[in-house]
Amino acid sequence: MTNLVLNVLVLAALVAVSWRVLRRLGASAVVRTAVVLCVLTLVFDTLMIAADLYVYAPDKILGVYLWGAPLEDFAYPLAAALGVPVLWTVLGDRRRPASTPDAPGTDRRDEGVR
Repeated sequence: MTNLVLNVLVLAALVAVSWRVLRRLGASAVVRTAVVLCVLTLVFDTLMIAADLYVYAPDKILGVYLWGAPLEDFAYPLAAALGVPVLWTVLGDRRRPASTPDAPGTDRRDEGVR
């Protein structure tokens, strides 16, 4: 299995699992984040590959490079741009207390220093 096939499968599964949450999030914020992460990937992957910190097996990649970074490397920032906000939203919803404003102990005015 090539890296491209694996990346497409993982991204498709991520979108399928998190579609409901992704619809609630602002698309512009997710797109801006994806663009920034892809630019950072472009710069730093190119530098790390040029420094011979890692190499790719030629039979596992397409051979299409963007300024020195293989095309397959851009699936990771896309997965992060999609997955992290979804996890943040889902986990944040679970940790939010279910108390009402007039419930005992929710008035913060009497917590100050006396």
